[in-house]
Amino acid sequence: MAFDRSRRPSDPRQAAEAAFKAATTKPVETAKPVASAPAAPASAVPGAREMVSLRIDRAVLEHFQKDGPGWQDRINAVLKVAAGL
Repeated sequence: MAFDRSRRPSDPRQAAEAAFKAATTKPVETAKPVASAPAAPASAVPGAREMVSLRIDRAVLEHFQKDGPGWQDRINAVLKVAAGL
């Protein structure tokens, strides 16, 4: 009997979901010795930014958006100064 290449051995959606889960799931951490100061989490790409959802007052948002594109960069810069980074 000839091999039927038109049929896939697995569901493509399940394969995609499994690949996504494997790429985004953090491995379970084992017990680590207590450090004197917590280390900053290492970024996969230096200087990469994290996408977050943030609730801020409408007036604050309008203040940063009034100068047009780049308002997210301006908020980031102000937050870095405020955090002392």
